[in-house]
Amino acid sequence: MNMRDLVYRLYARRVGGRLDHEQVPKHIGLILDGNRRWAKASGGTTAQGHQAGAEKIEEFLGWCAETDVEVVTLWMLSTDNFDRPESELIPLLGIIENTVRALAADGRWRVHHVGTLDVLPDRTRTTLKEAEAATHDNTGILVNVAVGYGGRQEIADAVRSLLLDAAAKGTTFEELAEAVDIDLISEHLYTRGQPDPDLVIRTSGEQRLSGFMLWQSAHSEYYFCEVFWPAFRKVDFLRAMRDYAARHRRYGG
Repeated sequence: MNMRDLVYRLYARRVGGRLDHEQVPKHIGLILDGNRRWAKASGGTTAQGHQAGAEKIEEFLGWCAETDVEVVTLWMLSTDNFDRPESELIPLLGIIENTVRALAADGRWRVHHVGTLDVLPDRTRTTLKEAEAATHDNTGILVNVAVGYGGRQEIADAVRSLLLDAAAKGTTFEELAEAVDIDLISEHLYTRGQPDPDLVIRTSGEQRLSGFMLWQSAHSEYYFCEVFWPAFRKVDFLRAMRDYAARHRRYGG
């Protein structure tokens, strides 16, 4: 361990020791951004960047477990990412599949897929379904893996699900129009039954949501971090938690 690593470790311990666990977000949404730029800066390949980013996830979840976070949503693949060339997309899907299997095999997490299964290859769909089934009874952090996810698509899918459900019950359009409200739409989201994210973290310096959890993040706090995701450290995580704890959430009041 070099001097720089020792200083960071001591600083992280100091920040962590001052963290008020009563002020910890219960649900963290994470936009894992910067894998490709990290790889380019490091002289590596795009696939190596994605792999390094995937390896950071288990470490991140460990930090969350230490601070009593209950739900984590990881945006691993957006619907827009399918526009990338196959030479990048196919290895990326393989990395995601391996990561989901590792999360399921860990034994601590409950894995839940959020996104559109229809756009995913059969092997990816199978991996996600098997991980959900295998971890259903686990009691640790609920880990939403957002694969094939888009915020606008989620809202469209929620409305479609709502309409199909109403049709199956024989509800008329007039009755449905009277019944539709925020809670009813929320019941048809990918995250139904879960608390909305208290904190959304995005790495790599970009300061936008890019469609991440558009409905659920209406009252979320945002934390934008300059560091690329594979280089994200515990001290960066603790800074985000400390920043969140220092804010006064008013929910519009």
